[in-house]
Amino acid sequence: MANVTYDRREQLKQIETGLLDGEQVIAVYDAIGAGTGFIGLTDRRVIIQDKSFVGKKFAITSIPYSKITSVSVVSNKSWGGSFFSTGSIAIHVGTHTYEVEFRGDQKSHHVHNVILHYIS
Repeated sequence: MANVTYDRREQLKQIETGLLDGEQVIAVYDAIGAGTGFIGLTDRRVIIQDKSFVGKKFAITSIPYSKITSVSVVSNKSWGGSFFSTGSIAIHVGTHTYEVEFRGDQKSHHVHNVILHYIS
């Protein structure tokens, strides 16, 4: 797992403890904004830590790539600007959308491209 990209070692360790047999971590990125702790990408699924529950509870949500219908870059820039200037993506799963905001546009670009690769 030497090629794993991550922001915080403790988040990577949390993802690693829940891996399925043979599952490989691709990246784990710290998220900013209300409700989300981090997003993990493996070769089988997207893992999101959701901190939006009442009473300081949180959930680790696993989303198999086969259940993701689309992934979007969320931006307030015009089409003339840099498309990945924002640090946000939206992952659409059925009628639910998970929005994740990052520090930096390179992380959103990487997450978008990995998800797109696995759902295409």
